[in-house]
Amino acid sequence: MAQALWNDLGGSEWVAESAGSNPAGFIHPLAIQALREIGLSTDGLTSKSTGEFLDQEIDLAVTVCDHAKENCPVFPGAKEVLHWPFDDPAQATGSDEHKMKFFRRVREEIKTKINSYLN
Repeated sequence: MAQALWNDLGGSEWVAESAGSNPAGFIHPLAIQALREIGLSTDGLTSKSTGEFLDQEIDLAVTVCDHAKENCPVFPGAKEVLHWPFDDPAQATGSDEHKMKFFRRVREEIKTKINSYLN
């Protein structure tokens, strides 16, 4: 969700990519639903590994959960590294309605944090 939100909020000044230390191999369907609910395109979103970005120059690397902070590799090409500890919505339990509320909450938290950073 962070990739789509950042690319939307950052406009043409930013190109965000998302990757995981242990990628699932798919984008969670509720993440897609949460993004589409606010009018964001999910076209082109894929599950990627952090390994794809280790040898690249990166202006900013952001870890978005404590598991990622502990398990992500060091990005030697990153000019700045931040840690924003959001709950992992993929870990939500309960009914589909409860899980969707969890995804929406985290989506809004990510959106607020990105807006704060960009402004």
